[in-house]
Amino acid sequence: MGTGASRNPDSSSHGGEEREESLDQAGGQLYVSLKMENYKLKGELIPHVHGSVPLVGSWDSSKALSMERESTSMWELSFVVPPNHETLDFKFLLKPKYNNAPCIVEEGPNRLLTGGTLQGDARPALFKLNGDEVLEYQVFIKADRVSPFDLAASWRAYQENLQPSTVRGIPDVSINSVPDTGAENGSSSASLELDLEHYVVPAPATAVNSGLIYAANMTETPRSLTCAGVFSNSEGSGSVLQSYKDGGMLGDRPAAIKEMEVMVPDPSKVYTGSGMVESKSVGTFSPLQKQDGHRGLFVDRGVGSPRLVKSASATTFSIDLKLDSETKNAMPAAAGAVAAAAVADQMLGPKEDRHLTIVLVGLPARGKTFTAAKLTRYLRWLGHDTKHFNVGKYRRLKHGANQFTHFCLQSADFFSGDNTEGMEARNEVAALAMDDMMAWMQEGGQVGIFDATNSTRNRRNMLMKMAEGKCKIIFLETICNDERIIERNIRLKIQQSPDYAGEPDFEAGYRDFKQRLDNYEKIYEPVEEGSYIKMIDMVKGQGGQIQVNNISGYLPGRIVFFLVNTHLTPRPILLTRHGESRDNVRGRIGGDSGLSDTGDIYTKKLANFVEKRLKNERTASIWTSTLQRTILTASSIAGFPKIQWRALDEINAGVCDGMTYEEIKKNMPEEYESRKKDKLRYRYPRGESYLDVIQRLEPVIIELERQRAPVVVISHQAVLRALYAYFADRPLKEIPHIEMPLHTIIEIQMGVTGVQEKRYKLMD
Repeated sequence: MGTGASRNPDSSSHGGEEREESLDQAGGQLYVSLKMENYKLKGELIPHVHGSVPLVGSWDSSKALSMERESTSMWELSFVVPPNHETLDFKFLLKPKYNNAPCIVEEGPNRLLTGGTLQGDARPALFKLNGDEVLEYQVFIKADRVSPFDLAASWRAYQENLQPSTVRGIPDVSINSVPDTGAENGSSSASLELDLEHYVVPAPATAVNSGLIYAANMTETPRSLTCAGVFSNSEGSGSVLQSYKDGGMLGDRPAAIKEMEVMVPDPSKVYTGSGMVESKSVGTFSPLQKQDGHRGLFVDRGVGSPRLVKSASATTFSIDLKLDSETKNAMPAAAGAVAAAAVADQMLGPKEDRHLTIVLVGLPARGKTFTAAKLTRYLRWLGHDTKHFNVGKYRRLKHGANQFTHFCLQSADFFSGDNTEGMEARNEVAALAMDDMMAWMQEGGQVGIFDATNSTRNRRNMLMKMAEGKCKIIFLETICNDERIIERNIRLKIQQSPDYAGEPDFEAGYRDFKQRLDNYEKIYEPVEEGSYIKMIDMVKGQGGQIQVNNISGYLPGRIVFFLVNTHLTPRPILLTRHGESRDNVRGRIGGDSGLSDTGDIYTKKLANFVEKRLKNERTASIWTSTLQRTILTASSIAGFPKIQWRALDEINAGVCDGMTYEEIKKNMPEEYESRKKDKLRYRYPRGESYLDVIQRLEPVIIELERQRAPVVVISHQAVLRALYAYFADRPLKEIPHIEMPLHTIIEIQMGVTGVQEKRYKLMD
């Protein structure tokens, strides 16, 4: 809060009675700061203060007020004395924070503070320890007069001075710290049922998939097939839905699959482009807008408050940009580095680099589709318009799930290098998928993920020929030499793939897939052309290699960094908001208040939950923000490392920090309406937007992907909305509206089957 200015500069020369009288007349109060400094700390002994009213009102050492650590050597306690006080009588003492013994009271007479003036000579605080050892603290006592108007103008600081932060001095990283084991920790109100399933609640309808869903089924729906009237139902039967241009349906009835004319480039003609140019970030440049008859560049402060920048000479800034319709597509829904890189690359990069295609390469059961799905989710979360095109889905819609029904061959023979008809059919559906991707990019799409084996140079040459002059291609090859992982992936494939949905005999499906794999291995050609990324034995999360060739630019660089840190090790991630805070009760946003009584109970329940849920996961860790309400929520959890992240702090409300929404609506109606119109892009004055929060959370996402052990994230509503949206693959526009209730734990299970969700509600 700072010290208030004195209303009477000469008051220091007056006696104690005269000074108190002036304080009473002016309605002033005393802001008192007590500080102690010592560089030789003794174990767990912490400075405390006890004394008369109005400081403590008791000389009982068990009721002494703990001083808070201001630095490594300085301890501080500050408070406000009401104007009707007479004399403040106190002493310093040393004792552990959670125990009353040993308790060492300073030597010498009591300290007296009368009318804001310290009586007697200033002296250090001396403490006699065992034997003749004496511990000396330097003492700093300061009292300043503060008017009630100053206190009202800074109510938050005033509140914090009355009740200092209870987490100051806690290190950013603490390992196996022992929590407060007070009576409440064992109270019935804080205990949990032994069966955690008792607390499971249904997840929202839009939550992460709770069942096992084949990843390829979640990819882009082929429009080149559906528009032509070819669409297989969920059972993979021959029945189709005939669709019309206006989107209407006649109904589900049998129809013959009509042959389609598809132009497939000759794969024998080797691509002879001028080489892969420097890769650039993907995005589009936003055309300059007009305001008051001028053309200018806008500095984005968020929705509703643009600022037109003009030169110092007041002349109109203009620029002649000839932007084609493709370039005029929207910028990535992003802020900070992503937006800056996209603008730079649009202005400086070649036209084809405005769009990026990641072409997967690899044998079956190597994790291509899983990697593609994770990469798609990451890029969408960053703000890039990204779609995942799976060629297998096109094949199943065009030819049915069981290939032998169309080719009168065994399923595995469809993928044989000697099967000319099968190879033509596979190239045909690959070309259909590539055509759909190119058409989507012409409409404004930014990053396409092309998911198929693409195991031969001829196939890859065909794709590069189709993309020439339209987009930049980077090959992503996944290589796995671990037979155990391959075997696990094969069995998952048999269980989940629609190719084997009609095969009741698991072993028969297993043999067929192994034969399919043998057919691919005979013709497989590793990537050696163009720009590429090779992931070699990266799925275990340790060891392995990443090889890159001709990769540069912001977005390709982010993709490489993401892939370096991703793996398939199953582990849970637990997301929860802090316990209810005092500001939650008041309806105020932001701030750094402590917990309410209800929030204190949640800390105990959460500790019990974590102990039960992660009892066999001793390598787990607890992540919190740097704000005390999350640190206090984690304080009762013992046995796990605790790490404070500044990136996990709540969205910065800027000048609105500490206000209620009603106060914002009344005092700042324009800001209130701007936020209401677009919560995603709205930036609080001198604060942040949700897009800003996403940018600062990217290192958190990368580290969550890299971690191989469980993580408990205790954070805030806006931050957890953004984190949850990443795992749930929710559109950016939905993030500000995602429900994130108090006292609820969202368990995200990450593993080879994708992302699954489970929710526990510990309290109402």
